[in-house]
Amino acid sequence: MFGLLKKLFGTHQSRLLKKYWKLVPQINEWEARFQALSDDEIRHKTLEFKERVAKGEPLDSLIPEAFAAVKNVCRRLCGSDVHVSGYEQKWDMVPYDVQLLGAIAMFHGSIAEMQTGEGKTLTASLPLYLHAITGKPVHLVTVNDYLAKRDCEWIGSIFRKLGLTVAYLTNDVPPHKRKEVYASDIVYGTSSEFGFDYLRDNSMAMHKN
Repeated sequence: MFGLLKKLFGTHQSRLLKKYWKLVPQINEWEARFQALSDDEIRHKTLEFKERVAKGEPLDSLIPEAFAAVKNVCRRLCGSDVHVSGYEQKWDMVPYDVQLLGAIAMFHGSIAEMQTGEGKTLTASLPLYLHAITGKPVHLVTVNDYLAKRDCEWIGSIFRKLGLTVAYLTNDVPPHKRKEVYASDIVYGTSSEFGFDYLRDNSMAMHKN
């Protein structure tokens, strides 16, 4: 009986994916419209989104437009030089539909599993941007200091072009600079750095060491 119901209605996961896939064409339609905008006009979209959220518009209703803005900026960056880890790298990334799907899932708090080379770093930029327009700092947790700095420099190109601030938190960031880092719209860092700062802020670190 359960097997029959699954065939008729699908699993919870398949129903979610079907729902998320419906947003992908909407994102692409908005992105096509945004191609006619100037750089200043696409940057101004961030202010527009912030105002709409402040007036009570649900954040998830902005998914098509906000994700389209990120995708459009990626398109604008194509061919330009981006300074990453001490050298210049040509930008060549525009999110594919499956990356848009993964970004939608991440925004809704689902686990989006992607294989090496499938573009997790770029995929994460979309929900990061959408959450950042609420005015609350957004943190991306990665596995080591190198990736935190690299991704901040690399993917941060998108956020800076959209008028947001982005910073990285690594082991060599001194204590007096950390408040400035956390004031950024988007912060890349490691679990250990975020974790120990949490302990320090809550008076759980009793000694300087």
